[in-house]
Amino acid sequence: MNKAIPFLALALIIAACNDSKEKEKTNLSEEQMDNTENPLLSESTLPYGAPNFSKIKDENFKPAMLEGIEQQKNAVETIANSEEEPTFDNTVLALEKSGELLNRSSEIFYTLAGANTNETLQSVEEEMAPKFAAQNDMIYLNEKLFKRFKTLHDKKETLNLEAESLKLLEEYYEDFEIAGANLSSEDKEKLKVYNEKIATLTTKFGKTLLDANNAGAVTFMNKEDLAGVDEDFLKSKENKDGKGWTIPLQNTTQQPLLQSMENRASREKLYKAAWHRADQGANDTRELIKELVEVRAQKAKLLGFNNYAEWSLQKTMAKTPENVNKFFSGLIPAATTKAQAESDEIQKMIKSKGQDFKLEPWDWNYYAEMVRKEKYDLDENQIKPYFELKNVLEKGVFYAANKLYGITYKPRTDIPTYHEDVFVYELFEENGDALGLFYADFFARPSKSGGAWMSNFVTQSKLYNKKPVIYNVLNIPKPAGNEPALLTYDEVSTMFHEFGHALHGFFADQQYPSLSGTAVARDFVEFPSQFNENWALYPEILKNYALHYKTGEQIPQQLIDKIKNSGTFNQGYSLTENLAGSNLDMQWHTISPDKKIEDVNAFEKQALSNTKLDLVHAVPPRYRSTYFSHIFAGGYAAGYYSYSWTEMLHHDAYNWFENNGGLTRENGQRFRDMVLSKGNTLNLEKMYKDWRGSDPKIQPMLKARGLK
Repeated sequence: MNKAIPFLALALIIAACNDSKEKEKTNLSEEQMDNTENPLLSESTLPYGAPNFSKIKDENFKPAMLEGIEQQKNAVETIANSEEEPTFDNTVLALEKSGELLNRSSEIFYTLAGANTNETLQSVEEEMAPKFAAQNDMIYLNEKLFKRFKTLHDKKETLNLEAESLKLLEEYYEDFEIAGANLSSEDKEKLKVYNEKIATLTTKFGKTLLDANNAGAVTFMNKEDLAGVDEDFLKSKENKDGKGWTIPLQNTTQQPLLQSMENRASREKLYKAAWHRADQGANDTRELIKELVEVRAQKAKLLGFNNYAEWSLQKTMAKTPENVNKFFSGLIPAATTKAQAESDEIQKMIKSKGQDFKLEPWDWNYYAEMVRKEKYDLDENQIKPYFELKNVLEKGVFYAANKLYGITYKPRTDIPTYHEDVFVYELFEENGDALGLFYADFFARPSKSGGAWMSNFVTQSKLYNKKPVIYNVLNIPKPAGNEPALLTYDEVSTMFHEFGHALHGFFADQQYPSLSGTAVARDFVEFPSQFNENWALYPEILKNYALHYKTGEQIPQQLIDKIKNSGTFNQGYSLTENLAGSNLDMQWHTISPDKKIEDVNAFEKQALSNTKLDLVHAVPPRYRSTYFSHIFAGGYAAGYYSYSWTEMLHHDAYNWFENNGGLTRENGQRFRDMVLSKGNTLNLEKMYKDWRGSDPKIQPMLKARGLK
């Protein structure tokens, strides 16, 4: 997932999907608020302008961001009240340059808020969310400022702007219109209230969910309850007093341990803890959801739309909720049909084991693994020894990037990081020129949100002569002691995925930061990342990194064949759970402004029934509404469909590679030049078509999923 902080640091707060915060009570005194020695107020002197975490303290963020807000306010007032005739330089470029301090400080802040939070940072996050929303309104609802942009936009053909500058003007103008610049003064004041409320609620949802994940962790006191679970994993989860093992919750509905837990009662206990984590007690998110969707619907109505999704999808490839639903209508029947066939197969496996119970969601992964072993003779524990973390990254992810794009790397141990588990690499072009810095933060911890994401500390731009500083965050369980970190294939795929986002950022070649790299529509931004997953199983890449951690032996062809042959296994389940989440999102955000939701669980149940995504009893949605952080705490409201939309793009794109020589330096360079380096400077549909030679087709996706 891409979590680049948007321009102007809008309050699309990093999703808090998993794990709990570390308790660290720090009250900021007036003396601590003094900015005289605040390292965030000036650019870092480290290579590439990387954040100097050896100097940055929690108490630095709030005053730096407040100062950034004030500086931008002053700059905007100067632009808006200027008596000079508006020009690109004194209006568009001036606004582009107005938020430098705010962007720099907030990008670092939201990194820690998502990856290494504490009570101080959470408090600042809650306080700043409505301020960021107000800052956004201060710009986009400013009548004088909009008038200057409209003057320029109306005569854009006569301005003789080069292509990227013209695109910047158009993007700003469209953002003004979408934000409500054409509303009356009275309606703008109403909108400001809605925006502040939304920012506050999304931040509160994220914090509540982080607490819910922590409180929902399941403790097992008897080792027999954890029969089948990997011993090394258990060592890492043993309680400090030696009494029992506490299993933290992952952000998704299904939990990884359900695949190996032999005790059915234990599986049910863990699954239900995940399912009910945020619908009871102090961490119940249901009232927040009801209020949030209602405010979003009212905002959409005020802006002249029938629902929030209509408003939100304006700058996407899909454009309308109807187009999204049309896309899904071609997938749901095939997905649920295959999921039902998988369910029947698993039910037979249960019976063959002498058991007589109906397949439930907490049974699926355990017995599906048995089916996989029987059909494909593939055991996850057979392949994990070949997927040691550093090998996967350096000899897999980086090696693929070298073969496709020519980039090389070297570790940098001299760059301070925000946590001891984070390590840093410097990346170089094929000719040796510097490309940027890459931070890898791969291990789960209580202070980190769940899931995986990419974002920037420093965004590429020629305007500021900046090269990118980018980080990837994952949540791989940290092994005990000096044991090696051995990955599942899913974790391998996730590492390739997130580095695909990173490549999109590293290859950015834009003048302006707000058009740079991953600053594209939600239903395009996941395309480069999903596409990069394809190289994880590419023979030349796989054989280079899949080395046994003890013997160094290359993964045998027999295991490779098993992995590939099982590639379409469980795809009915996988696609159905994703479609269920996507449709929940779309139904929450196509609610009429006149409709009031009384019961979140009842709405969810009806939503799944409406789209026939409840036909297979044992396939739950990937996220329930109550812990759907992407849409209620992150930036994916009415946008979760983008994962499936971009899956269509990435399979279609890989099909082009397969038909044109596969993994070659020439193909990689062409993809970089025509897609990965373009940021948001071109129409995305045209960009893709120019590279591909045609519009994307859904057939490669269906084939890859085994649905065709």
